Amino acid sequence: MNKKHATLFKILLALFALNSITLYLYFSSSHHHHDNRRDTTAEGFPAIIPHRGPHLSKPWPIIPSYLPWSLTSNVPSKSCEAYFGNGFTKSADVLPAKAAVRSGSSWFRCHYSWTLRSSICEGGKIRMDPGKIKMSRGGEKLEDVIGRTEDEEMPEFEDGAFEVEAEGRRSRSKTKKLVGEEFLNEFLPVGNVVKHTMRELVRSIVVVGETDFTCQEWVEEPTLLITRFEYANLFHTVTDWYSAYVSSRVTGLPNRPHLVFVDGHCETQLEETWKTLFSSLRYAKNFSGPVCFRHAVLSPLGYETALFKGLSEDIDCQGASAHDLWQSPDDKKTARLSEFGEMIRDAFGFPVNRHHSDKAVSGHYNILFVRREDYLAHPRHRGKVESRLSNEQEVFDSLQKWASDHQECKVNLVNGLFAHMSMKEQVRAIQDASVIIGAHGAGLTHIVSATPNTVILEIISSFFRRPHFQLIAQWKGLEYHAINLDGSYANPGVVIDRLNKIMRSLGC
Repeated sequence: MNKKHATLFKILLALFALNSITLYLYFSSSHHHHDNRRDTTAEGFPAIIPHRGPHLSKPWPIIPSYLPWSLTSNVPSKSCEAYFGNGFTKSADVLPAKAAVRSGSSWFRCHYSWTLRSSICEGGKIRMDPGKIKMSRGGEKLEDVIGRTEDEEMPEFEDGAFEVEAEGRRSRSKTKKLVGEEFLNEFLPVGNVVKHTMRELVRSIVVVGETDFTCQEWVEEPTLLITRFEYANLFHTVTDWYSAYVSSRVTGLPNRPHLVFVDGHCETQLEETWKTLFSSLRYAKNFSGPVCFRHAVLSPLGYETALFKGLSEDIDCQGASAHDLWQSPDDKKTARLSEFGEMIRDAFGFPVNRHHSDKAVSGHYNILFVRREDYLAHPRHRGKVESRLSNEQEVFDSLQKWASDHQECKVNLVNGLFAHMSMKEQVRAIQDASVIIGAHGAGLTHIVSATPNTVILEIISSFFRRPHFQLIAQWKGLEYHAINLDGSYANPGVVIDRLNKIMRSLGC
């Protein structure tokens, strides 16, 4: 063997040795990782606990209005970013993550927003015992639970419903709460929420030792724990969607998280969007026993989002494009709701780069009339929707005739019977609309996913004058018009006259 071959042989031998060492270290660490999932049986022998196999997490989409969510401590209080983005600038490490990495125990922290007066909390190695959460099972068919009370569906947590493992703690002889009342008052204040379920969940967390931390199942992927209140109402559900989205971004999750509903509500049509936006969905009571999460995130209540708080406090923000804000940041402007709307459209497979000019390129304009119709919403609902426009059918029929007679350009009036359309069909109708018209009602919340330059025309009864949709339009930068009625009757001629003015402004 000549010198050149000998040198080559030595290099190959060194690479082989390095590869062998790497494989040894990998499998050693893998074995140690599985040891952290060991339970202690009644006989005192360790047993490997079954856990969920690889579960595909959906990636975050690439959307035009996205702006970085990295936390900076200089986000001004009451700024648009503080309301709609990452204003969670105060953090408390209850169980520090660094110590958890060293010992293999749990970690837990909360991120508090001075502006929203709420927190996003997260932790690793969190145990949930569904048997200590009093509520109905959840996820049933609506027709199977008619008459069930709301109290039966809302969770009540016993101490130990959630547990964390602390380094050096060995037994359950003395129950220790993770946090006390002072912490709860500082990071999870009750505010105007009558039943603050996230606060009660955190209050239930107890600290146990390694031998007491037992699980029947492990969830390896990051998971949001969510409690919903007005779960069958689109407006309130959108506040929950937005809270879940913000929580995911603030905690820096690499992919769209999985969801666990910590409530006992039955199925609704709105679950289609929950499953579409996020990676998977389960109900807490559907687990057969104690379950442990490698990374759990507690999402604030929808009542604590800017979307809801804007109904009672002045949130002086205007919608703007992400491109403009990237180049010229402005504390009075936001692109976060546009970002969220694009997230919804992308999740359903629709393009996120379509503007109004694309819709009308052929001279065709869709005018979407969002209707209010009877449907059975939840177990306590009688199937009747309160009318906000007493002559809705008359107005629709008049608009239909106006559209068919319109000479300047092609106008297509879309009958938005949302209660009988899938969520994907509803989102498609919203994104294809040049003008969205409707009486004040939850269905108009869909304008959160409307494309730029869509025009909103709201018909408002004198009995229901609240700024829900004017504010969403403002925060998205959409043109908004209102027809304020004296009572609930709308003169079709007045509606048509307003529509004619809008269409002329669109070049029709």
